[in-house]
Amino acid sequence: MDVIATHVNADFDALGSMIAAKRLYPDAVLVFPGGQERGLRDFLLHSTLYAYDVKRVRDIDLADVTRLILVDVRSTARIGKFAEIIHNPALEIHIYDHHPADEQTIHGQFECIQDVGATTTIITQLFIEQGIIPTPDESTMMMLGLYEDTGHLLFSGTTPEDFQAAAFLLQHGANLNIVADFLVREMTSEQIDLLSELLKSCEKINVNGVEITIASTTVNDYVGDISSLVHKLQEIENLNVLIVAVRMEDRIFMVGRSRLPEMHVGELFQEFGGGGHAFAASATVRDMPLAQLLNRLEPLIRNHVRSHFEAGQLMSAPVKVLSIHSTIEDARELMTRFNFNAIPVLDDEQQVVGIITRHVVEKAAHHKLLKMIVSEMMNTDFRMVPSTASLAELQQGIMEHNQRCVPVVDAGILVGVVTRTDLLRYMLKDRQLFADKSQGFQEQSGLQLKRKNLRRLLATQLPESVRDVLTQLGTVADRLGLQVYLVGGFVRDLILRQQNLDVDVVVEGNGIFFAEAFAKTTQCRVRTHEKFGTAVIAFPDGFKIDIASARLEYYDKPAALPQVEHASIRHDLYRRDFTINALTISLNQTHFGQMLDFFGGQRDLKDKAVRVLHNLSFIEDPTRLFRAVRFEQRLGFKIGKQTERLMRSAVQLRSVKQISGLRILHELKQILDEPRVVAALGRLDQFDLLKFIDPRLSFGPHTAGLFVAAERASSWFDLLYTGESYRRWLLYLLCLFENLAGRGAVRVSEWLGLSAADHALIRDQLPKAKKLLKLMKQRKNKLSQPLNSEIYFWFDGLSVEVLLYLMACSDQEKLRRWISLYMTELRKEKIILNGDDLISLGFTPGRYFQNIFTALLKARLNHDILTREEEIRFVKEQYINLMAQPLVDPHRHVE
Repeated sequence: MDVIATHVNADFDALGSMIAAKRLYPDAVLVFPGGQERGLRDFLLHSTLYAYDVKRVRDIDLADVTRLILVDVRSTARIGKFAEIIHNPALEIHIYDHHPADEQTIHGQFECIQDVGATTTIITQLFIEQGIIPTPDESTMMMLGLYEDTGHLLFSGTTPEDFQAAAFLLQHGANLNIVADFLVREMTSEQIDLLSELLKSCEKINVNGVEITIASTTVNDYVGDISSLVHKLQEIENLNVLIVAVRMEDRIFMVGRSRLPEMHVGELFQEFGGGGHAFAASATVRDMPLAQLLNRLEPLIRNHVRSHFEAGQLMSAPVKVLSIHSTIEDARELMTRFNFNAIPVLDDEQQVVGIITRHVVEKAAHHKLLKMIVSEMMNTDFRMVPSTASLAELQQGIMEHNQRCVPVVDAGILVGVVTRTDLLRYMLKDRQLFADKSQGFQEQSGLQLKRKNLRRLLATQLPESVRDVLTQLGTVADRLGLQVYLVGGFVRDLILRQQNLDVDVVVEGNGIFFAEAFAKTTQCRVRTHEKFGTAVIAFPDGFKIDIASARLEYYDKPAALPQVEHASIRHDLYRRDFTINALTISLNQTHFGQMLDFFGGQRDLKDKAVRVLHNLSFIEDPTRLFRAVRFEQRLGFKIGKQTERLMRSAVQLRSVKQISGLRILHELKQILDEPRVVAALGRLDQFDLLKFIDPRLSFGPHTAGLFVAAERASSWFDLLYTGESYRRWLLYLLCLFENLAGRGAVRVSEWLGLSAADHALIRDQLPKAKKLLKLMKQRKNKLSQPLNSEIYFWFDGLSVEVLLYLMACSDQEKLRRWISLYMTELRKEKIILNGDDLISLGFTPGRYFQNIFTALLKARLNHDILTREEEIRFVKEQYINLMAQPLVDPHRHVE
């Protein structure tokens, strides 16, 4: 028995090929070895295919099959039960297919394999050669297969033979109306929902210069015709390579489309038991979670993307270089002479040890540092590659490491450099991979940004009220023709899944104008700052949003306050401190939730690294030295090696001395309010940054222990739930001043620019606290317990911060108990009688009233008196000689 069979989950090309093969093998039986795609099943219900008596595999006895004609398939993994007889030596096998070979390829006695768009095309050519004329029904079914597999003759894998086959079938009655009805169908509501989910889930990776989009989702019920949805998704987003994985019920359906020769999706899908050809493929995966499949998918993609170019073919040579002994002035002259933007730096052994860029050189020259040697300013955190390096390695250096050039080194010898221009010329001229149709996101450089849509993350991480406000901001911006973005720590913490509702928005344009326009659309107040071009939007529930105009900053001299000009979002982000704080999210509705990463912030979040955006960052703003430590400790990150080297260089240049104490105080307050304050101050000490506050400041084991004790004291006070506020940063500042003797703490507080009240606290209360410590240590060795009144007047008038500082400094439990007694009980004690009461008792007003009140308070603290009556009796007995008239009944006046 002759059997014509195809692959499981048959499509229209499988059907068209089977119908065509029936004319070549008229006595053969048509058999589907498995299921069919939904579009094909619908066609079978409405067609006259019953006339062909198509069988199911269970309807035949495999032992009776003497010749197996396989169409549109040649892999044992895709023919179902027919794989059981494929090695039968008595079985004759004929194959018609356009798919590439794989590890499970079947070999037959007769094979007709061609690299064309559809298997239907192969058999149509045989019709033409042999003079076989198909009927109109046969032509229509064959045209369905041809059109489906070539994407209506638009796929990149379409060949001239496919067009010739289509012309032949059309000439012999192929009905294009039927083709359109079954291949161009309106989507069901389920398909629309699935397409929407796939659009939201699109993630892009770049491998060897090929941008590949991966979309995935899970649906509860089966949704048919995924291939058409993938085609629509590819057209909507204009994607060169698209891989889709959808979990339905107990299996994952995968579909791939490629327009590029570098990505052969058929070979990739063979890794999942599927197959196809270079530009279209599919697979069905069972017994694997979707997350596991996606985790496996990316490394497989990297293995299957071909690259035809290596660094040696793209590099520029010979290379102009600088010595580590060259000055900034030398670098500037060389760059001007040859119009270079980056130059490798070699050591005495001619090894590449760094890269110096025009941007750094010009900044250094602006700050009159022309005589500084380039080794102090060069970037030492860079990537080198051999001449055999792939495009992926080059891109990692140029884009992920933000290098202007990548040195090409063979056997330790610099043989060339690949510049941004070299790579860009290849990509744009030869590949055109980096074209981006999105308005508002194009860069003059032509380089593609790292993008990621965070719409879903915004939906899950933020309260609904905040999401609504962000959506409204985008709507107003669209109406005004402005671009608006979320920026700063809010974006960073959103990606890290950390709670942060301090929302900062940047507008490419007039921020104040935008804020006022927004205020007209909802109930809120706007407070503007014309000088800085900023505004604050305040809502009735207390929620606030800071609005700023995108601006460019430059510094007239190191450590000076910056000059400001309006600029693009990219320039606005470049003025920020670290890459992790230079991420932004678009709020405009066409790109809502789209994150832009100009400077590798995503990479540094993943690497848990704190890195500056440029090498003069700490020179221009030395307060960033303190900020680097703060973010490192707050986030549990590590300062990058290059950034750490730049920090130490800035410290050696004593850049911090050029900024005001008030600016340092601002940074110090934030560090002292951090949960990991001990580790943060230890890092400041490692970088010698505390010395700039005062040369005597250090953070050794003793001071660290004092901070730990202060943390315990503050936690104890917090648990009292008194409702009384205090400044934790001020408590820690007192601990930091522990090593400052005499008036040292007062001088430092003056330089830092503390408020008058806080300065007075350090001037007056801190010396009193230190004296008390000595007194308390003397009393702790005596057997007698001090009177409550003694304890009270020891600590009376001291702030909560100073009291907690004293508790931290006390190394004896008895001393801490005295402080605790005062804070929890004694300081709340009040006398009942007042001046009017004393006058009613017959006393003449005078300064001695205070002595009476003090005596009353002492007696009450020591529990000698408890009630009003006892206070009156105490006054009468102790101060009778001061009374100016006979005693009267006090109740007549007092009650």
